[in-house]
Amino acid sequence: MQRRTFVKGLAATSLVAFSSTSLQAKSKRTSISNSNRLSGNEFFLTIDYTTVNITGNTAVATTVNGQIAGPTLVWQEGETVTLHVSNKLKKSSSIHWHGIILPSAMDGVPGISFNGIAPGETFTYTFKVQQHGTYWYHSHSGFQEQTGVYGAIVIKPKRKEPFSYHKEYVIQLSDWSDEKPTTIYKKLKQMSDYYNFSQRTVGTFIDEVKEKGFSKAFSDRSMWNSMRMNDRDISDVTGYTYTYLMNGQNPATQFKVLFKKGEKIRLRLINAAAMTFFDVRIPGLKMTVVAADGNHVKPVKVDELRIGVAETYDVIVQPKKNKAYAIFAQSIERSGYAMGSLTPSSTLLATPPKMDPVPRLTMVDMGMDMGAMNKKEGTGMKCSSGMKMPNKHNMKKYKFQAMEDQKYPITKLPMSRGVQTTMMAMSPKYRLDDPGVGLRHNGRKVLTYADLKNRYSTRRAKKPDREIVLHLTGNMERYMWSINGIKYADAKPLIFHYGERLRITFINDTMMNHPMHLHGMWSDLETGDDNHLVKKHTIIVQPGSKISYRVTVDAKGAWAYHCHLLYHMAGMFRKVVVA
Repeated sequence: MQRRTFVKGLAATSLVAFSSTSLQAKSKRTSISNSNRLSGNEFFLTIDYTTVNITGNTAVATTVNGQIAGPTLVWQEGETVTLHVSNKLKKSSSIHWHGIILPSAMDGVPGISFNGIAPGETFTYTFKVQQHGTYWYHSHSGFQEQTGVYGAIVIKPKRKEPFSYHKEYVIQLSDWSDEKPTTIYKKLKQMSDYYNFSQRTVGTFIDEVKEKGFSKAFSDRSMWNSMRMNDRDISDVTGYTYTYLMNGQNPATQFKVLFKKGEKIRLRLINAAAMTFFDVRIPGLKMTVVAADGNHVKPVKVDELRIGVAETYDVIVQPKKNKAYAIFAQSIERSGYAMGSLTPSSTLLATPPKMDPVPRLTMVDMGMDMGAMNKKEGTGMKCSSGMKMPNKHNMKKYKFQAMEDQKYPITKLPMSRGVQTTMMAMSPKYRLDDPGVGLRHNGRKVLTYADLKNRYSTRRAKKPDREIVLHLTGNMERYMWSINGIKYADAKPLIFHYGERLRITFINDTMMNHPMHLHGMWSDLETGDDNHLVKKHTIIVQPGSKISYRVTVDAKGAWAYHCHLLYHMAGMFRKVVVA
């Protein structure tokens, strides 16, 4: 696999459109930082088939204006934008403006807010821009997002921002496969760990015996086997089929961020991947996080951050030396990476740092109550095999975020513990200060949700009127995903009442991270400080954990609510109706 990754990295990225794409005169087009940016109030976008060569082999992509990633759209807060989207595909398409506050009819989700854009048709989106910051857009039709229909959005603010910088660059991360998405999904349904090449072996057992002794190693292995679980089950799809891209370029071609020594550079980080979480760092430089999901946060300096699928972060870096720095984004399961160079010269490229070891899930990721584990069994992930959980063997304690459950009237929702649900976290905890699997105790300062505080006070925000609890559920053996054990096709819509303040608590009954995205409304993340609730559009729910946020229900209509992992979306999805 290492050789395969190496060979894929050597291939140059190129695109050749089947049919030429031209931009209308009403869109201003400029070339900046090796990526196309379109600015103005009116935009003309064309979704079409394009031949690409990203891995050394040709494949057919679906693209916006013949590009991967699509053009960066630059808007101005307070202005009205009009976007004409033409579909030249042989099937229906769409564009969803991720994280953008707009009328339901403009949200771009087929079957929820409109019918989609039929082949040969053009749909015109128009809405007033009510926010600023870093966002992105993507298709919400089939698997088109995986095959290239995505791009960045930069919204310039009305007022001067509370931080300064000299240059800015979009850093859009994504995952590409020459395999058709339908083929990937079919393989996952047949064997959920098809792309996982980091399984335990006899060799790893021997290494564990050397490290822990035979008794402890055997006990640990027996525990995982009896649960029918794999402690290396981090990502469904890996570098075995994926090539990881930065602004459409593979690690060999390297996207270049140019700087002069001493300049402050703003990087607008966007995770536009279909299935991949990235751990981002720039060895030798601190990153100052100034915005999350487009909203200003109190500045926090870190060495590294994990960016979940669909999240965005704005960071500022200040290179002090005339050297090339690696912008290094390794996939969460460590099967590959996207990379660019922060460099004073386009001819000077950085060398990638050594990748971190393949991470292993622990009892923390199974919803274990570390205190209770010392007293009794049965306080962690409950499995369909009916097994009892182990004692305190192999339990690494972690300092959980001290965050008490707040009491609000809970609206009961239907729950099913059938074939859709083969795991259940028996003692899920808030883990806001947990950097997550593969990042704990790595010697670097890693951003956590507990580090994020809204730059502006939320002290006067209304308290919730009620609470709903949603369980993220799944059956890994059959690759089935659901909410409350009920897949989307069998679920009734969630009813939100216009004008109410709602508290949503997610409990993750699975061993995977899930990026949950509510369309049309902000999610005010609880991090233990009600005076500085963090405004986000996508919330990562860690394995075996719970997390809460508040939503002001201020947008009438029908909205989508789902996990943003593309191959989970068919089941882990709800329609929200606001009336």
